[in-house]
Amino acid sequence: MIYENKYLELLSHDFPTVQSASTEIINLSAILNLPKGTEVFITDIHGEYDAFNHYLKNASGIIKEKIDILYPDLAAEDKNRLAFFIYYPTDMLNKYQESCDSPAYERLLKDILYKMIMICRQIATKYTKSKVQKILPDEFAYVITELLYESNNHEDKELYYQAIIDAIFLTRREKKFIVQISRFLRNLAIDRLHIVGDIFDRGPKPHLVMEKLLKKSNVDIQWGNHDISFLGAASGSQVMVANVIRIAARYNNLDCFEDGYGINLLPLARFAFQMYGDDPCTIFIPRVKNEDYQNEEDLSFVAKIHKAIAIIQFKLEQKIINRHPEFGLDDRLLLDKIDPLHHTVTIGQSTYPMCDAKFPTIDWQDPYTLTKEEKDVIDHLTQLFLHNEMLQNHAKYLIQKGSMYLAYNNNLLFHAAIPLHEDGSFRCQLIGDARYGGRALFEVCERKVRQAYLNRYAKDNPDKDYFLFLWQSGNSPLFGKHAMKTFERYFLSDKTTHKEVNDPYFKERLKPEVLKHIFADFNMDNHKAKIINGHVPLDVTKGDEVILADKRIYSIDGGMSKQYADRTTIGGYSLISDSHAFFLVSHERFESYISLIQTERDIVSITRSEEINPHRTYLYDTNKGEEIKEKIKDLYKLLEHYRNGTIKEKA
Repeated sequence: MIYENKYLELLSHDFPTVQSASTEIINLSAILNLPKGTEVFITDIHGEYDAFNHYLKNASGIIKEKIDILYPDLAAEDKNRLAFFIYYPTDMLNKYQESCDSPAYERLLKDILYKMIMICRQIATKYTKSKVQKILPDEFAYVITELLYESNNHEDKELYYQAIIDAIFLTRREKKFIVQISRFLRNLAIDRLHIVGDIFDRGPKPHLVMEKLLKKSNVDIQWGNHDISFLGAASGSQVMVANVIRIAARYNNLDCFEDGYGINLLPLARFAFQMYGDDPCTIFIPRVKNEDYQNEEDLSFVAKIHKAIAIIQFKLEQKIINRHPEFGLDDRLLLDKIDPLHHTVTIGQSTYPMCDAKFPTIDWQDPYTLTKEEKDVIDHLTQLFLHNEMLQNHAKYLIQKGSMYLAYNNNLLFHAAIPLHEDGSFRCQLIGDARYGGRALFEVCERKVRQAYLNRYAKDNPDKDYFLFLWQSGNSPLFGKHAMKTFERYFLSDKTTHKEVNDPYFKERLKPEVLKHIFADFNMDNHKAKIINGHVPLDVTKGDEVILADKRIYSIDGGMSKQYADRTTIGGYSLISDSHAFFLVSHERFESYISLIQTERDIVSITRSEEINPHRTYLYDTNKGEEIKEKIKDLYKLLEHYRNGTIKEKA
């Protein structure tokens, strides 16, 4: 009771009178009866900024759907033109200014503008006027408000409406206005964006993806294993610094760090050339697509960097693995299993020939000790990561907006898997003095990540070790496989050694009793809840099952990364949940936005699944609605205290 009174006293500063508290109760009660906003779920972006940016611009097909609803009789060509004016207004304005005479150009822009306003009106009906005004561009806030909320049914109002449009053109502000209202429309179309893991690695521009997300407030992120690797590097984990650079080299994306983040890799490059200058490093040649092709000399140089940082990483892993036998990573220590005379390595009971046996930095009497030069390089890189302003801003955003899992609006979001035994029970992991499984494992891992990041500048930070656990342990909820075969994939030609076995979760999750157990552990309603994952690229056009367990599980990694072009013909999925339905759309593979503008043909594909809600979903059915209901209860208590004199009105 004492704490409740203290809380209500604090609340009274925001609502200092009976009138203000009553008004807020009325406002919140009305808001509860608005339709639920549109949620979009995307996963496994992997640095593909251009594709991701396009999915935001077309709101994963939502904008085109609104055009179809409002203008069913419009020709397909005109619908596409209108859509692209919303997606890429500046480019489309320039395109048609060059191809049209002035009167035709003005007629086109007026028509486009009218239609944009009608689409804005249709989407804005789901939101309060105050929420809409928060999204409005300052420069045109008054004008757009008038156009959105003034009815033009009456003749006088129609003239008023027309006068506003004419004045926009007479003052030559039509281009700026179209750019601003298109941005407003795109922001309005998605109420909440869920990123279900893996923003980083493989693709060339994860820094631009993060810069895009930084401008948005309605985002949550469930960390993937590649995000954890980035967070580890930002927290000063040397093994994760080596890991993110190794992966960037593997896919020929070192520019991401050098040009994107401004991290100078020259000391690493010098060291690599010094140690491996006469080594062709054939197995470390980067994986490149045709459009990324560089000459052989450039690729050979990147290969030397790739090999140098890979060996540093293998050495660094040993101390963490030895400190934490409970991580179950002993079988990943393979440098000491190499026979340098016969160029073989022994794994378990088998001995394999190696594809590469040149290791000038390894002392075979003490194979895991860094040379002085290696130590200088990794120490220098770690300091660059710890003190890079842009990189740290991105890491801070990931910490603030991210989590290991999220239970939201009856959807359980996590990136990869819940570690299970073959019988479907939770597999536990020893952390500290206790064992954790299921939700408890997610939560203790999240605490370790947050503590590691918050103490990133501390000299002794044992929590950093958990980044390696989350990256590649068989018990990691973010990895979901029995072992990561990085060493084998580099050095062994026998592909049977490359196989990474999936966690039993991927099979057991299909059983109703296992799903029921999972939902109960996460305090979710078994009759309503769904699981949404990424992590495993799937292609519905090749027969892969994306929607599982009678539409209780959506596995929505569609291979957005171009590195998956040989595995998936599509370019990713978007899962959409609005007040009417729950549906999955696939996207064609993104090539370039310039080619899209030239053809005015979008890459949103057919809806693959659709669940129509038997009753439209309103805000009172959502997590946000529960928060509002709690606030209403608190305000009623405040009113009671005002009226019985326990708390004095402030004005």
